[in-house]
Amino acid sequence: MPRGILRIYLGAAPGVGKTYAMLGEAHRRLSRGADVVVGLAETHGRAHTAEQLAGLEVLSRSEVTDGSTSVAELDVDGVLARRPEVVVIDELAHTNAPGCCHAKRWQDVEQVLDAGISVLTTVNVQQVESLIDVAEQITGVPQLETVPDAVVRRADQIELVDMSPEALRRRLAHGNVYPAEMIDAAMGNYFRIGNLTALRELALLWLADRVDEGLRRYKTEHAIDHVWEARERVVVALTGGPEDETLIRRAARIAARSARGSEIDLLAVHVLTGGERDETATSGLQGQRQLVEDLGGSYHQVVGNDVPKALLEFASSAEATQLVIGTSRRSRWARALRSGIGAEVVAQSGEIDVHLVTHPAAGGHGFRLPPLTGALDSRRRWWGLALTVVGVPVLTKGGLAASAALSLASVMLVFLLLVIAVALIGGLWPGLPAAVVSATAVNWFFTPPTGRLHVDRFENLLALGVYLITAIAVATVVDRSARRAADAARSRAETAMLASLSRSVLAGDQGLPRLLEQIREAFGLVSVTMVECTHGEERTVGSCGEPAAQVTDEVAVTDALALRLWGRPLSTSDRRVLVSFAEQAAVALQQGRLAAQAAEAARLAAANSMRTALLAAVSHDLRTPLAGIKAASSALRSTELRLSVADRTELVETVDTSADRLSALVDNLLDMSRLQAGAVTPALNPSDLPDVVARALSWLDADDQHRVRLNWPNELPAVVADPGLLERVVANLLSNAARHAPNVPILLSAGAVGGTMELRVADRGPGIPTADRERVFVAFQRLGDSPSGQGVGLGLAVARGLTEAMGGTLTAEDTPGGGLTMVVSLAVATTAPPTTVPAPAPVPATAP
Repeated sequence: MPRGILRIYLGAAPGVGKTYAMLGEAHRRLSRGADVVVGLAETHGRAHTAEQLAGLEVLSRSEVTDGSTSVAELDVDGVLARRPEVVVIDELAHTNAPGCCHAKRWQDVEQVLDAGISVLTTVNVQQVESLIDVAEQITGVPQLETVPDAVVRRADQIELVDMSPEALRRRLAHGNVYPAEMIDAAMGNYFRIGNLTALRELALLWLADRVDEGLRRYKTEHAIDHVWEARERVVVALTGGPEDETLIRRAARIAARSARGSEIDLLAVHVLTGGERDETATSGLQGQRQLVEDLGGSYHQVVGNDVPKALLEFASSAEATQLVIGTSRRSRWARALRSGIGAEVVAQSGEIDVHLVTHPAAGGHGFRLPPLTGALDSRRRWWGLALTVVGVPVLTKGGLAASAALSLASVMLVFLLLVIAVALIGGLWPGLPAAVVSATAVNWFFTPPTGRLHVDRFENLLALGVYLITAIAVATVVDRSARRAADAARSRAETAMLASLSRSVLAGDQGLPRLLEQIREAFGLVSVTMVECTHGEERTVGSCGEPAAQVTDEVAVTDALALRLWGRPLSTSDRRVLVSFAEQAAVALQQGRLAAQAAEAARLAAANSMRTALLAAVSHDLRTPLAGIKAASSALRSTELRLSVADRTELVETVDTSADRLSALVDNLLDMSRLQAGAVTPALNPSDLPDVVARALSWLDADDQHRVRLNWPNELPAVVADPGLLERVVANLLSNAARHAPNVPILLSAGAVGGTMELRVADRGPGIPTADRERVFVAFQRLGDSPSGQGVGLGLAVARGLTEAMGGTLTAEDTPGGGLTMVVSLAVATTAPPTTVPAPAPVPATAP
């Protein structure tokens, strides 16, 4: 079954008329005889949009219950059952209510399309996933409903619904977008002229990229390989030489003259040939890349041994219409022997216009011999030279001894083998002397007339010339291969090192000191220090090793950061790699600072949350007992009221109960503040647990004390704890159990498990869901189950904080049969003898 066709109406902003245009298309298709239905269309109370629904078949929606409300969503099953040719489904980025078959409406649309039904839909540009951050920066409004880019890009047709900002604001002022009470706020915030202009440009640019993709796809499908000049796009070729700045600025001016907006279509490309590296060119490319980006262009690198072919392939793939290259830096003699890259590009450019730009460095270089010092080390070069010194006399003596049996050609082949062996061992530097010396020996001893550097026959002269050229060529090729192999090995090592460093920095597992240590080790330095200069003041932000008296080198990282090095002088290639290391170190420094700022922000947020909760507690929970005390004391002092003895007793009890509650709240607040400040220093000693429990029971009311059932063995070992803090912990746990499980027994049990003592406080209250067990230990958290005025939610938070301060743990478990059990685990004191206590009374049948 063929997939349906998706047509999207893309709006630059809300209110531009996407739904109106979509319904207009539905009417046009209906008039042409197509089977069109409206699956879902949101009119948002706009009269003109609602009028467009007249004459169209509108399907019923699916009612989905979300809590206490009912939400009308798209009925996907109804659309599939009706099976029209075209269905209208508004608001592609909409998030469905819980209970729908899909979480997002675009997933509903995908299912409809897969069934072979075409879809008309709408979306705003700020709802495209890749643009939500840009849209939020423009409008200041976060976008909650989004649609993936891939879904929008897969659309068969995209139509931009656009309107000038002034016209949209007039529509808004006339009440065609929002109700009258919302117009002033909308025009003063989201619908400002600047916001609408920026969103409009964002939509146009995004759609232009989409049009480019469609054009490239069309040309590929129809095998069209020539350039269509739909718009001007300029490519400039860079070499890393001094002429590149001239080329970049000239290309930028060409691109600016043909630009359609504020941005220019400028692409800079450098072709990596894999040959000998020019360190000056590599360092120069860094500055030229920055210049390209400053001018609004983009920088690219491609690999290819055929530079003209690589340039033209890149330009063709980028749909470039113009290519800017510099004239050759070689001399006229060199260009006479080989046409050069510029001439080859012009000859093969086809429909791409080529600009050959002259510059001061043009024609400045003549012929250059390859360097004698290659990539091979000096030891191998000396071994090659030694083989030349020994091998030529030996072969000459052997050749003279067998001269009767050997021809001149045979002798040359033997000497050529010697030259090849020397080149393989020592490279070009010993290979050239070996070629010259061996050719001289062949001429002197074996070429008639012998004993003179004179050749009578032309064929012998030709053989000597070919021999000499072959020997030099072989030596050059061997040396160049060794150079490239060394370059490749170094590049692989540098790449692996930088990749590892980048991964470490991104993962955050290496701080600045470790990175500086890695730099010191990698480059064999004595010491590395990173300094920062801000507002004229210099300070050290990181160092590794002991600095010497004199700084060996200094590498600038940014305008404010620099690396100071002590140790050996660095080569140009080492400095280039060191700059990359330094940039990673700067990233690590920034990452560390951001982490510290995030931690500080989290601490301040926690402190702010604590202050907010404390103010809420003071404003409500602490005022409740104060109000009770004030009311009771005012009644007792009043001379106008005739109070009986029972009334006075009740008022006194109210004052006493409220004062106890106020005291407990203040104690918990003070304990929490001490825990937050890290000021709790427990005095850990072997403590008698039954004695601590007995004192903690005195904190409860008489009725609550009678509900507590004790259950532990006759001999109970002492625990390592602060008796005063442990008493507060047990009292808070018992108070919490008594408050949440009224009128039922509370079981308090204890027992040693290995080297740990577990004290359990079990109740038969409502219990706590597993997902919320950790939340009950958060300060000022009551999970909505505490009656108003019955505490500020600090009891369990204080209990856990004090327990952890003593080196123990406090956790929550289910009580078998229902309820909650709090488990306090403390270390058993090994120095104190077990405490003998009377066995507790039998637990009644109603106890947990």
